[in-house]
Amino acid sequence: MASNIPKPEAVQALAQSTEAGKVVMLNLLKFKASDGAASYMEYVRRVTPILERLGARMIFAGPVTTTVIGDQSWDSILLVEYPSRKSFVEMANSAEYQAIHHFRDQALERSELHAVSPTGGFVPEAKS
Repeated sequence: MASNIPKPEAVQALAQSTEAGKVVMLNLLKFKASDGAASYMEYVRRVTPILERLGARMIFAGPVTTTVIGDQSWDSILLVEYPSRKSFVEMANSAEYQAIHHFRDQALERSELHAVSPTGGFVPEAKS
């Protein structure tokens, strides 16, 4: 079952990452049928000033119109670029963000959040 709660080990790995530079967070969003999209828009309205103060920015948002490959269906995707992995983790743990996060929780039936390196190669290097 999908969860809207980050895995502590994933957040810790992100915080301890030695990868320098920007990170893009890919948000896959499935809204709750009753007022989910409206609640998410309120979350976006409130999180935008926090992002701006961090030097982060939303670089793309759009509705999913057709699922071509895969079993999951999503209503929307959102790409947010952060100056660093550390800035994302600091924001997510801040009291200011925690005070508005409930709008996101109220909005989503399920979600996925992926940290993407905007400067890396297309295919990840093999791990030994």
